[in-house]
Amino acid sequence: MRSKRIPLLAAAVAALALVASGAPVQAGPGPGNGHGNGGGHGRACTADAPGPLGGDLGAHDPGLYASCEEGEPWYVFATGWGPLGDGNITIRTSTDEGATWTYTDTVWDVKPAWLTEAVPGVDNLWAPEIVEDRGVFYLYYSASTFGNQRSVIGLAVNTTLDPADPDYAWTDRGQVWESNQGDPYNAIDPTVLEAGGKHFMAYGSWWSGIYMLELDWPSGEVAAGAAPVHVAGRGGAGIEAPALVKHGRYFYLFTSWDGCCAGADSTYNIRVGRSTSPTGPFTDRAGVALTDGGGTLVLGAHGDYVATGGQSISNGLMAYHSYHEDGHFDLGIERIEWRGGWPVLDGV
Repeated sequence: MRSKRIPLLAAAVAALALVASGAPVQAGPGPGNGHGNGGGHGRACTADAPGPLGGDLGAHDPGLYASCEEGEPWYVFATGWGPLGDGNITIRTSTDEGATWTYTDTVWDVKPAWLTEAVPGVDNLWAPEIVEDRGVFYLYYSASTFGNQRSVIGLAVNTTLDPADPDYAWTDRGQVWESNQGDPYNAIDPTVLEAGGKHFMAYGSWWSGIYMLELDWPSGEVAAGAAPVHVAGRGGAGIEAPALVKHGRYFYLFTSWDGCCAGADSTYNIRVGRSTSPTGPFTDRAGVALTDGGGTLVLGAHGDYVATGGQSISNGLMAYHSYHEDGHFDLGIERIEWRGGWPVLDGV
C-alpha cells in the first residue's frame, strides 16, 4: 500500500489507558538530526544507550530527543492515535535516561483547522521530527490518509519541552511542503539535517521514493526556489521514513523498506547508504546507488520481533519501533556502532 500508518495497535491502546509560542532565533552549528536531534543540531555529545526499556513503549515512528546532561528528561514524539487528543502527535518522557517511558500528552488537544481542510479525512498525524537549535524546538510532522498521495508536512515550534514551564506552548507554523496525486513523491516522514551552514529536509514514501529539499533557516520553511532532489528509490516498492546523520567524512541516509503497520505480518527493515555530500548521490556498501534500489541492511527481524523501522537519530542513538511476533509494536533505542565506516545495530 502506498503510504503508511494505521491507528495504534491494541497493545499501545492498553498502555495509554494506564497512564501552543516560540520564535526562531539565529541558527548556528552543532551536531543535530535525522528524525530526532542527532545529525546537525543542538549540543555536540553522544548519549549513553539506555539498555533494556520499560514502561509505555507503544511509540510508532518515534522521534527521539535524548539529552546528554545527567538528570535531564528524554522525550519521544510519535505518530498519533485518532481517539486520543484528536490524533495529534503523542509525547512520552523518560526521567531515567531512556530506560523507562511514560505517556504524557499530545502536542495539541485539537488538530489545527488548516490540516483538516488541506487533507480531507485526516485522522492521526504521523512520523514527527524533533530538532533543537539554539533554544528553539522545531517539530515537523505529516498529515495524510492511508494509501493516498494528498499529504502535507507541517511545522510547530516551542521554546521548551517541559510542560511545567510557563512558556510551554506549541505554536503551529502551518504547511512546509505538500504532495498531490501525480507527484513523484509523497510528502510525509520529514527529517532534517544541518550541514555546512545549510539545512536540508528529506521526506517521502513509496512512489519514486525519498526526496530532499533545502530549507530556509531559522524559519524552518522550504528555501525560496528550492527544487526536490531524488536521493533514494526502489522503482515503486516500499521505501519511506528517511533519517540522516553525519559520521566522519560521510553523510548517511537511513530508510525503512517494505511493509509497516501490519502487526505480525509487517516486513519493515532499516537500510542505509552514504555519500560525501549531504544531498547525495548515496550508495550502499556494495556500491549500488540508493536511487537504483540500493540499501545495506542495518536491522530487520531480531529476537521475537519480525520487523523494524520508523527510525530516528539523536546524539548517537537510534530509536525505532519493532513489530513483535504476537502483533504489537515496541519502542527500541540503541547506540549506533560504527564498523569499517558503516553503522551497525544489534537489535537490543
